[in-house]
Amino acid sequence: MNILRLLVLLAFLVAGLVVGSLNSQRILLNFGVTEVVTTTGIAIVVALLAGVLLGGGLVVATTVIPLHARLRRASRVPAAPAPMPEADDIRPPVPYREGD
Repeated sequence: MNILRLLVLLAFLVAGLVVGSLNSQRILLNFGVTEVVTTTGIAIVVALLAGVLLGGGLVVATTVIPLHARLRRASRVPAAPAPMPEADDIRPPVPYREGD
């Protein structure tokens, strides 16, 4: 399984390098307060990475964390009830004697 993950990682890395190298035109990104000069390939890769991170964060925050909390509550062992005395253990109260 680790080899498969490594191969998928390498495939995406190569795809990112290909996109970055094929799109080498300079662009100016204006954010209102600052400007960034970069290439279109880097802008595309950064935008895709930001989308993946934001989407993954939203999925974790809205689905994974609540399901994990529900699973934790469901798997919690309920407290054992206090044992009830047996019928043989029930004795009448001892009368109070004066002088003791």
